Amino acid sequence: MKATGLKRRVLLQGGSIALMLGVHQIARGASILAVRVWPAADYTRVTIESDARLNSQQLVVGSPPRLAVDIEGIDLNTELRDLVGKIKPGDPFINGLRIGQNAPKVVRIVFDLKQTVRPQVFSLAPVAAYKHRLVLDLYPEQAIDPMEALIAERLRDAPKNGSSTAPSNGPAVATAPPAAPSPAPVRPGVPPVDPLGDLMAQQAMRPGPSAPAPALPPGGMPLPMPPAPPPAVAAAPPARPVTPPGPTPRATASRTDRIIIVALDPGHGGEDPGAIGPNGTREKDIVLQVAHRLRDRINAASVNGSPMRAFLTRDADFFVPLGVRVQKARRVQADLFVSIHADAFTTPAARGASVFALSQSGASSSAARWLANKENDADKVGGVNVGNHEAQVQRALLDMSTTAQINDSLKLGGAMLGEIKGIGARLHKAQVEQAGFAVLKAPDIPSVLVETAFISNPEEEANLRRADYQENLADALMRGIQRYFAQNPPLARSRQL
Repeated sequence: MKATGLKRRVLLQGGSIALMLGVHQIARGASILAVRVWPAADYTRVTIESDARLNSQQLVVGSPPRLAVDIEGIDLNTELRDLVGKIKPGDPFINGLRIGQNAPKVVRIVFDLKQTVRPQVFSLAPVAAYKHRLVLDLYPEQAIDPMEALIAERLRDAPKNGSSTAPSNGPAVATAPPAAPSPAPVRPGVPPVDPLGDLMAQQAMRPGPSAPAPALPPGGMPLPMPPAPPPAVAAAPPARPVTPPGPTPRATASRTDRIIIVALDPGHGGEDPGAIGPNGTREKDIVLQVAHRLRDRINAASVNGSPMRAFLTRDADFFVPLGVRVQKARRVQADLFVSIHADAFTTPAARGASVFALSQSGASSSAARWLANKENDADKVGGVNVGNHEAQVQRALLDMSTTAQINDSLKLGGAMLGEIKGIGARLHKAQVEQAGFAVLKAPDIPSVLVETAFISNPEEEANLRRADYQENLADALMRGIQRYFAQNPPLARSRQL
């Protein structure tokens, strides 16, 4: 009996030691695995990945603007020190940072900021290839208005267009090189009037507070007086002599109605690479390249004499939540929404392009349902602050899609699918498929999702990397857009800033 009691005492002591070690390990804290920085005009994201959840506290200090973040339960290591070198000079928000061991088991990061920010700091649970993530999103104090961003982009392009007034000049074609070999971007009889220039002038002449003005480039309009605009604005007035009443620039609803806006949505981005091919090609990079080529074609094209303009939901490598993509398209009152992706499957044999529209009921196939579920999980991988993201409002918006929108989306998808087949590309399905894609749920915009190819197929991955294939693909998508508008002329709409 004594021997048994002794053994029990030894086991209990051993268990206590094990418990003590467990507590000690927890107290020792997490290990930092990686740090990443995603700068963009919309916001800059800093991600700190660790093998356990991190606790943090933050403090915003003004004059000069700074953000101090204390991360508890960790020691300064090489990965965290590398964060200093990841800040790029062109970052719109971060000028630099300092990092150090502020106290035992507390690391402090001080961000020196270029402007006042609205920080969002939140944690993400492990998902896909990622472990725990502490995310610091630095948003501008005044959120960027997509409509004003579109105007600013047009202003940046205006000097280039204005330098060659003759539409048939060689230099004019050089501004959009991918459009030259394609018949789609031809602009028959387009007047050199710039509707976005009128929009900008209309905004400047509007009485009331001039709060939106700072969002325009420094060469914007300090005064609403036509005689003395800066050179950036001068691109719109010279176009007026084409019309008989030329000298008086008027910004009217009838003129602004004539611009046709196509929202292009390159999928994934930032923390979310999308699908990855067998040779390491990332979906997020390919679809952004295709979107840029298609943008050039749209910006050089017209429909029945009405100029077209492309708007990108992301124009760089950063993550945009699905609901925000829809919100951006609605803010610029887009006439069409085209989300660009590259498919993937568990086996490399799958191949071919596909086009999808929204379904309010069930998916048209089990494959369409599987793909929609995968794409809808992008917010989990990319990282969304559900606590401060107006999630309820977005969910309400995404449930408002109408039968008319879906019917128009099917027509657009059919036109695109036919043109993709016309360039010799293999089709995964010969008809437009349907499923509950969250990014297609704008209630008032015909919307399609184009899976350009299977990036998981080695041959199609190689095609997607080729510039000539991307050119042909952009040509096909452009012809599909123009075919749709030829059969379904865009309705006049009054665009309001």
